Amino acid sequence: MTQVPAPAPDFTPTDDVFVRKHMGVPDIDVTDWALVVEGLVEHPLSLDMDAVLALGTERLPAFHECFGSPFAPDVPTRAVAQVEWAGVPLAALLDRAVPRAAARHVWFEGADTGSFHGRDGLTYVKDLPLPVARRDVFLAHRMNGEPLRAEHGFPLRAVVPRMFGTNSVKWLTRIVLADGRADSVFTTEFYNRVLPGDSEPSPVREVDVSSKLFVPGEGEQLPAGRAELSGRAWSATDVVGVEISVDGGPWEPAVVDPPGSGPTWQRFSLTRELAPGAHRIRCRARDLAGRVQPLGGARNSVHEVGVEVGE
Repeated sequence: MTQVPAPAPDFTPTDDVFVRKHMGVPDIDVTDWALVVEGLVEHPLSLDMDAVLALGTERLPAFHECFGSPFAPDVPTRAVAQVEWAGVPLAALLDRAVPRAAARHVWFEGADTGSFHGRDGLTYVKDLPLPVARRDVFLAHRMNGEPLRAEHGFPLRAVVPRMFGTNSVKWLTRIVLADGRADSVFTTEFYNRVLPGDSEPSPVREVDVSSKLFVPGEGEQLPAGRAELSGRAWSATDVVGVEISVDGGPWEPAVVDPPGSGPTWQRFSLTRELAPGAHRIRCRARDLAGRVQPLGGARNSVHEVGVEVGE
């Protein structure tokens, strides 16, 4: 793999960031909103937005990927973006609340309630082990330099870098520290899968190694000659290589940007001659853990686009 100096992170415009919701977008008046931290803590908290802002503001550039339908865990969605969050690490709140010795898990509860997949009276809840939540969870109130929009979790959401978006609870209202996992369909029933090599399902958390061609796009018309084939790759750890194949030919190594300082995706590119006619272009990534995108049958199967090259 050839490495080049890392460029500044490239961000997805907010208008182009995917939107997912299980039970609609709640209508929240921030003047009536509060974030409660309770359960197995020495000092329960209730913070309005002014109190959250008083904790200070940090920035977190990170890629953000949707897992897709919990009922089709092997179907690729390729819904991914890179955004700059602004907010405060969860650890700042936990330090104030002081978890008790019995606390093992952190539950995150959103304001979105209602029906999903034939179930009524639901509230969106996810959980994480306490050490993971303390280390990784970021509480964001801004996205790409502006306050969160309603569809992206206004006024506050959890963000868990390198984990699928299902763990990044939007419209956050309640954080509970407990000695066990949350008993919610979104934790115990939906968003669980059997990973390769395992026999039992586990929660959908860490993202898979993946890559996506951005240039050219599906169906694009290209002039004959040299063409740049480029995209982005990401994983729960560093991406160490990306290969590109044209028309089922040999896999050719692309130039991959080195990892950034945060949980951001990595750009890759390959310049190649394309003869006139129709072509299929595929990409696959490999990460530091040795995982490689499969050719098919998985949610992170290799990405493929078709293009037409003129005379």
